[in-house]
Amino acid sequence: MQTTESPTADAVEAKLRTFVEALLGGKVTAMQRLLRWRPAWNLQLQRGEETLQLHIRGERGGDVSPFPELRREADILTQLKQQGVPVPHIYGLCEDPQAIVMELVPGSRDVSTAKDDAERHSVARQWVAAMARMHQLPLQPFVEQGIDLPSTAEDIALAGLYAYSPLYERNKTRAQPLAEFALGWLRRNVPQHRTRPGFVQYDSGQFLFENGQVHGLYDFEFAMIGDPLADLASARMRDNYEPLGDSFAALYRHYQTLTGEPADPDVVRFHTLLFATVSTLQFSASVATPQPGDPHDTYTEFDLALRRVVVHALAEAMGVPLHTPHLPIVDSGPNAQLLTMLTDALAQVEVTSDFQQTKLRAVGKLVEYLGRGDAMELKLRELEQHEAQTLLDRTFGDYSEIEVALEAFVKSAGPEYDEPLLRLFMAQVERRLLVYGSTAIGASASHIDLPPVS
Repeated sequence: MQTTESPTADAVEAKLRTFVEALLGGKVTAMQRLLRWRPAWNLQLQRGEETLQLHIRGERGGDVSPFPELRREADILTQLKQQGVPVPHIYGLCEDPQAIVMELVPGSRDVSTAKDDAERHSVARQWVAAMARMHQLPLQPFVEQGIDLPSTAEDIALAGLYAYSPLYERNKTRAQPLAEFALGWLRRNVPQHRTRPGFVQYDSGQFLFENGQVHGLYDFEFAMIGDPLADLASARMRDNYEPLGDSFAALYRHYQTLTGEPADPDVVRFHTLLFATVSTLQFSASVATPQPGDPHDTYTEFDLALRRVVVHALAEAMGVPLHTPHLPIVDSGPNAQLLTMLTDALAQVEVTSDFQQTKLRAVGKLVEYLGRGDAMELKLRELEQHEAQTLLDRTFGDYSEIEVALEAFVKSAGPEYDEPLLRLFMAQVERRLLVYGSTAIGASASHIDLPPVS
């Protein structure tokens, strides 16, 4: 069988430089790949006396996006720019390799770099104002671009679920009882009074600022038409690892002042759960059935953190107190010596490229995570099997049967089982945090703490 090799990094960058120079004229004088898991570059283009600072956003790769076409995002950004929303200017779309060429927006997302609290609060309110303006845009231009327009309260509320469900169903290789439990609860608790759709980023809280001024919102890969409060919810989740600059409650009050909408904290909580759930669906297959070339450490980190948010958001919405189970931790398992050898072997690998060093660090994170699993995974499974057998009143001959049985039970059980099921999933997730939370991959999950809505 004949195979086609993937182009080298140098070949990809050569193609991108050629495309940019043909698109805009001039000469690329600097090109730097960013040290992140998704392909992205910053470029400098000299065109006569003019110097352009550019950013290239490459394809995510894999099958983890409900809207994989970069052209869709480029068209959305172009439309937002025309409507007065601060986003990067789009210069063009490269087809091979697929990548968006856009203006490099100056600044940082890190609000800790602001000079003081007053500047942080000001920056956060500028972001809220830009988001509120976006939510009030006319929708017809986006509909003409092919974006679905929901009409009923259920369709508006569940727009994110409808977008992510085909991806989940297409790639599902393993039972997902926690996700299915959350989906069932969401479908039974749709806010029926939310009937005005708006254009939403659906991964909100991403902005760049410099010298106290927000210069642009970024990352509209998942943008759609739905409930505007979905953006407040996704930003609320982001506040755990990328602080917004002020308390979420204060920023939500500012949003209410700008839009004239009354407070609706239960709907924000609903969308917190929905966003965490669909994000879990997004990466569930990548963790259950890893694919070659995936950023495995990143997807594993996302999966653990998102499942913990799902549990916390369910507990918040259902009024069930959070509980951390007791679990004695063992530091090493039967493969401790082999894992020590593997860690040492990795330490001896020398790479000169900054980008390849990030790849090596990713392997190190997976080895660290594996070490915790070697020590504790069998104990976790023993406890999970016991709890599932108690709740379902049946015996399992093998651990692999549990997820399938739990998913089937979740889909058939009535609301009277909501709290027992939540407590079971909460124990599972919180125990895994106790085991893996001290690792580099577990760091995001360790910082989950949903800020108050009001």
